[in-house]
Amino acid sequence: MRNSRVASGLTLNIIALGVTSLLTDISSEMVFTLLPFFMVNVLGVGMAFVGLIEGAAEATSSLLKAFSGWFSDRAGRRKLYAVLGYSLSTSVKPLFAFAASASHILTLRVLDRVGKGVRTSPRDALIADSIRSSVRGKAYGLHRSLDTVGAVFGPLLAFLLFPIISYRGVFLSSIIPGLAAVILLIFLVKEERGTAADKESSSFLAGFRSLSRSFKVYVLVVALFTLSNFSYAFFLLRASELGISASFAPLLYLLFNLVYAVFAFPAGTLADKVGKKPMISFGYGMFGVTCLGFAFASSPLHAVILFMSYGVFLAIADTVQRAIVPDLISANLRGTAFGVLHGAVGLVALPSSFLAGTLWQIYGSAASFLVGAAVSIVASILFILLVPGKHEKSN
Repeated sequence: MRNSRVASGLTLNIIALGVTSLLTDISSEMVFTLLPFFMVNVLGVGMAFVGLIEGAAEATSSLLKAFSGWFSDRAGRRKLYAVLGYSLSTSVKPLFAFAASASHILTLRVLDRVGKGVRTSPRDALIADSIRSSVRGKAYGLHRSLDTVGAVFGPLLAFLLFPIISYRGVFLSSIIPGLAAVILLIFLVKEERGTAADKESSSFLAGFRSLSRSFKVYVLVVALFTLSNFSYAFFLLRASELGISASFAPLLYLLFNLVYAVFAFPAGTLADKVGKKPMISFGYGMFGVTCLGFAFASSPLHAVILFMSYGVFLAIADTVQRAIVPDLISANLRGTAFGVLHGAVGLVALPSSFLAGTLWQIYGSAASFLVGAAVSIVASILFILLVPGKHEKSN
């Protein structure tokens, strides 16, 4: 491993990739914290279409994550795809300032997620390439923490700038941290050249077939859970029902991300010690309890407490779901494996968010959260029962 270690077994690549994600998330959350309110309050978009936009965007992203991961395995390279993806997302976000209809928002959301889809699987594989296995949970935890520190500063900037320059001005300003992220990625992150996957990945289907049975079972359970894990836009809009105004929503989202940033690193470190399987199952169960809380909440204080719980859940799940992947597959199929995981999640994201929006529009917000709670608790139980405790790395 050519990348030098800087602290506690972590490498310079891990730090640089984390800061790149931090800056990108500042840019993203400046836009996406306000976007649900911009859609509903300014453009008059209905809740079902909000769900369709969010689901279509995430589905597009995750389909591309699958193929970008496979391409990075075939080439034995990761950085090029990361640079292309971050650059596209950075260039798209300021264009939300010129959106005048729901179709404009849909197009831009999809384009932004194309960039995310191109970069995510190669970047996650590059993290695994840059670190030894004994501290893999710690590495992913640090990356998610730094990423989410950006998601703390993004809503804070949105909150401070919104009264001065309103929605469109905040959207335009998002290009500044995005450009800084791309420059940092280009000059500080070093390519960890690996061996191309050759026959194991001569096609995407061949690469998929080469993945272990344990990994495939894991992906199926994660996909089931994703049916419950609809877009955070619904959590923000539920908070609005409970009395949180649009102008204060960025602060609520800031609190959520602050909790995530604080807990992601210790969650990854703990997973290295106690095991990744129980950590993931616990996280799924915690999300179910959080959804039940949102269904029956009745005050702004409830919304604040539940957003903190939501942050702890996501810190666990988002970190450990990634950290377990390299344990289940061979090194030259890491990009493909991350792509399959993200692709499965994205395919399920479309019906998940659309279903949540439709349930909300027909039966009210409680129905969306009650269904989410039921599915997530079932997924937590199935994870314990079906995902093996020890994993083979290849068929």
